[in-house]
Amino acid sequence: MFGLATLPDAPANALRLLELLPRIGAADCQESVIDLFWQVLRMIGAGSGVFVSAIRDHATRTSVRSLTACDLNWTVEYSRLDWPEHDPWLRYAMDSQSPVLGDELKLRPDEQEFIRRAAAVGFSSSVVVPAPSCFGASRVGVLILGSPNPGFFAGDAFPMIKLVARELAMELHEWLLKAIRDDLLERSQIKPEEVELLRYEAAGHTSKMIAAALNTKPRTVDCWFQRVTTKLNAPDRRTAMRIARLYGLI
Repeated sequence: MFGLATLPDAPANALRLLELLPRIGAADCQESVIDLFWQVLRMIGAGSGVFVSAIRDHATRTSVRSLTACDLNWTVEYSRLDWPEHDPWLRYAMDSQSPVLGDELKLRPDEQEFIRRAAAVGFSSSVVVPAPSCFGASRVGVLILGSPNPGFFAGDAFPMIKLVARELAMELHEWLLKAIRDDLLERSQIKPEEVELLRYEAAGHTSKMIAAALNTKPRTVDCWFQRVTTKLNAPDRRTAMRIARLYGLI
């Protein structure tokens, strides 16, 4: 069932995959990433693919971004119906690191509708591939490969699927994290010296210690931090530092 394994020129296609995958992380725009995403999907015989990144930068706030190579109705539905709260794929990735067949997930009652709608747009069969980070559940990525054919990914080819899918997931994760970081930099207009200030905070330095290092007054340092927290929409400097770490600024 797995496309790559059944193609007549499998070695050449394997080499082509090895060439395509690194180009994803180095792509210069989202359109290029999606095009490469589609190319990989076609090579392995998958009909659809979605990569979701979730960053929980505050106790009550989660930022969700996605890269989609599937029916565009899925993107609209996911946002409109607040699917992140009922997404079993994303929930699985928050607690696990191993790729798994979608049919093997234990669903909560509120996730049944999610799976039904996913099947209607090309995910009757799926592989769920976490892209873990060092931040645990605070920063999670997950790749989903889909097919409209039930059972498409099951069988002896699954070990090969996992190898390709893991690498694809990490390349998509790397690219999307860079895009998210750049978006934050542009939106917040945070300056290099303010990023450096957050590095001091990450190192556990007090305002007095920072003031001594920068030859200024602690009150001035506090004012700088107030400006940074406003730019990052954070309630305090500790949270601002955490946001900076999650988004790759420090």
